[in-house]
Amino acid sequence: MTQDAIEALFARLSAANPAPRTELDYVNTYTLLVAVVLSAQATDAGVNKATRALFATVTTPQQMLALGLEGLTRHIRTIGLFNAKAKNVIALSEILVREHGGEVPHDRTALEALPGVGRKTANVVLNVAFGDETCAVDTHIFRVSNRLGLAPGKTPLAVEEALMAVLPKPYRRDAHHWLILHGRYTCTARAPKCPTCPVRDLCLWPEKLT
Repeated sequence: MTQDAIEALFARLSAANPAPRTELDYVNTYTLLVAVVLSAQATDAGVNKATRALFATVTTPQQMLALGLEGLTRHIRTIGLFNAKAKNVIALSEILVREHGGEVPHDRTALEALPGVGRKTANVVLNVAFGDETCAVDTHIFRVSNRLGLAPGKTPLAVEEALMAVLPKPYRRDAHHWLILHGRYTCTARAPKCPTCPVRDLCLWPEKLT
């Protein structure tokens, strides 16, 4: 995809949704971190349903530790891999209290050192909570970037690096939101909505549906 086409693509996505945001519900940076950890291999809607009551009373790592592993597990047992995720949330909460004064660090290395936090999770937190220009490549962004010809790559990291190399400056902060939403609701894995896609004419995918 040419740079002019990339500019046009994001201009259209931006015009349609000028202020995109994550679909995960959260009340502060800590609950955002917890929600993103819980969202691995789960839907945002499923996580939001499970965390609604949790985040009504638990908004700090200290409160999470007071709730304890069993209490947390009861709240999130409808989420896939809930046992492992509950252990990670308790463990990362302990580290935040012990090493970071109970605050989520604005630092990639420190974030990725937390249990259950990989590059994608760190990218989301850095972008949503701190406004950093990062791109969290999930399955939607991976698919959309390859289909469109926007930033082809064989791995999430390769796609992320390709995206960051071509994203126009005005769109860098919100690009991953637009691409996730495009993949979630238009450029879906099965039966993509090509006939109504707002960037159909820019897309290089040879298998576009009529």
